[in-house]
Amino acid sequence: MRGEYPQRPVPPDPLPPHAVVVFADAALRRVMEVVDRRRPIAQLRPLVAPALIDTVTALTRAPHTAAATLRRVRLRMVDGEAAEVFGSYTRGPRVLAVAAPIELHRDRWRIVALQLG
Repeated sequence: MRGEYPQRPVPPDPLPPHAVVVFADAALRRVMEVVDRRRPIAQLRPLVAPALIDTVTALTRAPHTAAATLRRVRLRMVDGEAAEVFGSYTRGPRVLAVAAPIELHRDRWRIVALQLG
């Protein structure tokens, strides 16, 4: 047929560096533990942008009937110095979503925004 072209396969996104994946998983787990008041807020300071400390502090004031458990974390590199982290967590019988962009800042990764819900 005229006008039809063979479809080219779309190359998959390259795998993110292992250090970024480890950071994202550990940082989100620590955020969940701080929100549940199982860790002090001070433990987030090296992991999140300073503007997020107040946001996470506000989240600790909400009453929770069950602890949050991180279930799945996925990461997509935007460029060499930024990535998008997304996943799911459970709180009791509910399955909820988490998303956070992370950026390289002074040779360390950190969360620059956070969406829980």
